[in-house]
Parts: sequence; structure tokens; C-alpha cells
Amino acid sequence: MAQKHLSQLVSMFPSLLEVGTLKMPIVRKPVFGLCVALVASLTAPGAQARNAVIFVADGLRYVSVTPQTAPTMTGLANRGVRFANSHSLFPTVTTANASAIATGHYLGDTGDFANTLWFDFPLQAHGGMPETFLETDSIQQELDAHYNGNYLNETSLIGAAHKAGYATAVVGKIGASAIQDVSVFTDKNVIVIDDQFGRPRGIPVPPEVLSNIQAQGLAAEAPATALPNVEQQVFLVNAATRVVLPRLVHSGKPFVFVFWSRDPDYTQHNAKDSVGNVTPGINGPTDLAAIRNADTTLATLIGALKDLGVDGDTDVFVTADHGFATVANTSITSPAAHVNSPVGTSAELPGGFLAIDLASELKLPLYDLDAKLKRVDYAKGDTIPGGDGLIGPDPDHAAVAITANGGSDLIYLPQADAKARAQEIVGFLLRQDYVSGIFVNDTLGKFPGTLPMSAINLMGSAVTPRPSIIVSFRSFSTGCAEPLLCTASVMDTPLKTGQGNHGGFSRAETRNFMAAAGPDFKTGLVDDAPVSNADIAHTVAKALGIKLPAKGKLTGRVASESLKGGAAVSAAPYNLASAPGEGGLVTLLDGQKVGSTVYFDAAGFAGRTVGLKLQASNPPSKPIP
Repeated sequence: MAQKHLSQLVSMFPSLLEVGTLKMPIVRKPVFGLCVALVASLTAPGAQARNAVIFVADGLRYVSVTPQTAPTMTGLANRGVRFANSHSLFPTVTTANASAIATGHYLGDTGDFANTLWFDFPLQAHGGMPETFLETDSIQQELDAHYNGNYLNETSLIGAAHKAGYATAVVGKIGASAIQDVSVFTDKNVIVIDDQFGRPRGIPVPPEVLSNIQAQGLAAEAPATALPNVEQQVFLVNAATRVVLPRLVHSGKPFVFVFWSRDPDYTQHNAKDSVGNVTPGINGPTDLAAIRNADTTLATLIGALKDLGVDGDTDVFVTADHGFATVANTSITSPAAHVNSPVGTSAELPGGFLAIDLASELKLPLYDLDAKLKRVDYAKGDTIPGGDGLIGPDPDHAAVAITANGGSDLIYLPQADAKARAQEIVGFLLRQDYVSGIFVNDTLGKFPGTLPMSAINLMGSAVTPRPSIIVSFRSFSTGCAEPLLCTASVMDTPLKTGQGNHGGFSRAETRNFMAAAGPDFKTGLVDDAPVSNADIAHTVAKALGIKLPAKGKLTGRVASESLKGGAAVSAAPYNLASAPGEGGLVTLLDGQKVGSTVYFDAAGFAGRTVGLKLQASNPPSKPIP
């Protein structure tokens, strides 16, 4: 069965070439095959213990999964549990949600507030800069070393499972994979294989695992990414099904295994089917091929479980770290967009527009954090492609630091005048047409037009520096029958209009795909209760009987209604509204609550966020105190 599905994956190459988007060699030689002698020697764990596989399809939108686009995921959801009210955590980016999937905690506890963060010390793995993109092994290794071996400051499911005697392994996308087991940088027996395998900065694997990979005739290093990301995916699923899963089963222990698929995220970011146009946006043929790539990868893994005789004892939980939107970067008010045109006309936003706009408003110098603190002459039209900047007369003692994260940006105010500076910045943000929702660190006080970060579980036990302000950007529907399928959004990114990104607070970005099936899950259930990525670790731990210790209090829940014998749960609204700010703008939060666990559907200003049910005319009866 696994052979069949991977053959389907390889057979996609010719059809993808017809689309004109795939630029990689066609593989004619079969690339999968379990060694019969090896399979015969394996000993299944036995019915007394359960296994779990968590499959993450990076960037997979709930509404993009259909019997035509993703038959495997659709079939799994139909025979098991379809989580019809699913949620990514905001900011809706990869490492933030990877930390929630790993630990079962919200971001206020894990401190992984977004993909790109600012730190109060120089990172040698990023050229001595105080900000960094977290999706690299070397950066995570340095952060773990700095923060006493665990920058998340919480125990992961993989770590707890290993301590409980389970065999564990992680395969997949760089950064997100290592987050699932922070001990990877100190324990030489931990198995994490990502797309930097075999490269100088890749994570070493145990010698016997490396020998088995070589014996299977697999590549000496993981292939580079491509559109869609088939070749790299084939390598990783081969490593998983030929080497890693057989090793886990052969251990004689129950196991927990995570596979993180880079597609459809990578392809949705970089496909060029729609450059310059918001339609079809991220719904073009290359993007659809990327969804099928992830789906076929899951089919191959499920086939391997059956070949190994453990499918009946294994729970499979499928999720996505976040949803997606099409980039639509225009503004009437932004100074950065109007260097060569008058404010009041619609113009294209450049990369780093928020940093440029804030520097212009504050009348302070701006430095590019991704170009070794190069001075940016924004008055003459210089831009910051990566979006990360320092503002102030002295870059060594910056007044403001901005890290760009697509549909949302993080603003840090490290100086003693942070409260006064925040007031100035909030006032400016409220005047910008590209802004939709502002959240301010509780320690700075209350600001009309904004909600406190505690309202979205960003104030907790984290050890990493906490942002002072998080701003979400405007989104809108391009007019198709399913608004979440054709959401477009302003993104602080070098990507072009028509390509894809995420990070904002639209429902298109918070509504990820989630489903589960296996011996511990109900069959044929459509679960309408809200669930999120913070619930996965707790639910799987409950099913397997693993204790998941916690330091912080911002935890998800066990989705008990999805487990056999579990009772249905009820949800209540969790809706908040700020006091009106400049221009009468109100940051609205539309969410749900099960017991003490909160879920965030959408947030922002009325009329500027797709999926926001609240409007200025019908806010909650009481603004947040």
C-alpha cells in the first residue's frame, strides 16, 4: 500500500510539468520499497500499547480540503473525527504554532511569539544581530543554549513520551521539526530528520540511522525545495517509511512520531500562477498540486503503518499550523507607499513598510536588521525587503525594533520611555488603512482602540522577550462563494501581490484543517466544538496515557469529545471589544470558550478582517476592563 501511494506521488511529475511550475528532474526509478526481510523481523508493540502519528500539513486551509484535492485527508476525517471548528493560534505563523503543537501551551508560555523575533542579546548564528528568523537549526540550538537548554520553557509531547518509555522520532520541515523535541541538540540518540539532513548545519542523526538511510540508497543530503516540493518530500517520506518507522516498530516499544510536511506552505508562498493578481491567488494549479503532494505523503505514511502491521494500534492526528491568504499590498495612507506619489491615492506597499512608516512618523533613523544594520534612506525610497528594522539615533540602543511576520508585525520598545512611545505608535497605527487590530503588552497600560495581549493568551510564563505591540493587517474577500478560500490580505513581506502568506487574524488564517482517526478516536464524528493546535498534545497524551507536565498556565484542553467514551462539550462566545480609539476605531475579538479554554476566530477593526462577525454596531455589551 505504501508503495502504491508513493508511486502516485512520483507519477505527479509529468502532470505538474504540464502546468509549467515544476523545475526538477523527473524520477522514473521507484523510490520506495520496504525491505521484506526487515519487515519480517519486526515485532509490533502489541495491543496493550497505543502509538501516535501527528501529521502537520504546513499552511493547509480547512476549506481547501475536498475529496478532489485531498482524498486521503478527506477519507481520514470521514471515517474518524473531523474537527469542523478548528483553530490556529495568532500570530498565525509556523514556529509559533509548532510550539503549541509540541507543548500544548499558548504562546504566552512558550515565548515563540512569531517566526521572527527580537532578542535582548546578539545571536551569533545570525551574524551578531539581535533579531532572527527561527526556522533554522543553528538558531534554535543557540536559543536553547541561552535559555537553559529549552527556550520554550515547557515540556514537549515528544519529550514526555520519550521519558515515559516511548520510542520517538520527528521528520520534516526545518525549524518546526526541531521544536517538537528540544533535546535534539543535547541527546545524540534523538531522531530528527529535516530538510537540512546531510548538510553542514543539519542535525546529526544516530549513526545506525544514518547507516540505514545509506543502505536504502537514499540521497546523502535532503534535496532542495521546489515548486511544488515533491522531490524533497519524496526523500523525507522515504526516510520515514524505510528507516524511521521500521526502527520505531522494531524497538518493541509504543511510539510517537511527528511528520511535518513543508507543502502546501512553501508552494503557496512561492508559486507564480497569479503574480500581480489576487485571483486565483493561492488557488492556482501549482498550489493545488502542493495540497495533493501533502495528501499523498500522508497516504504513504498510512500505507507504511499498514505494511508494518501497526495501523490498528496507531492513532493518526492531522493538523495544519495555520491557514493562508493571498498577498494584496496596497495602501492609501502609508508614507512608505507614497514616496513618489501623494498620500490619498492607492499605491503598492514595499517590503518593510511598517518599519519605514514608523521611522518616518517618529522622525528617527532606520537600520536594516537583515543587512548588518545598514542605514535606510527611506525618504529617498530605500526599502527593507525582509521587513526587520531598528529605529533610533543609535542602533545599539534602539528606541523601537520591528520584526515582520507577514500578516502581523511585532513591535518591541526596549527603552525606559516605552509607555510614551507606545502611545505615539498606537496613534499612528490607528490612522493607517492597512491596520486591523492592535494588541498591547499589559505592562504598558491601556490604550483606546487596542486590546491587551493577555486577551489572546500572549502574557504568560515565557522566558523570551515579549513584544510591546502586535499589529495585525487588513484582509478582505475577493468575492468568491467561499470567502475563506479567496481571502486577500496586506502582508509585510517581499512576496508579490498574488502570491501567498499568512500571520494575520482573519478566519482564513486561523481556520486550519484538523482531523483524527485511530483506535482511541470516535468514528464518523463531526466535532463542532472549538479545538486548536494547543489541544493536540493534551489529547494525544490522554489517549496514550502520557503525563504532560506544565510550568505555565496557558494550556489547551483534552478534546475529550473526540475520544471514545468522551462526552460532548458545549462552547460559549468569547467576544471582546476595546474602548474606541482615534477615529472611533475599536479592536474587536471574536472567539469561543470551552470551560476555561479560549479560542480565537478573528480579530481586528470592523469591515477590515475576513471572518470577523462582530461589527462596530454590535460589540459585546461590555468592553474589556
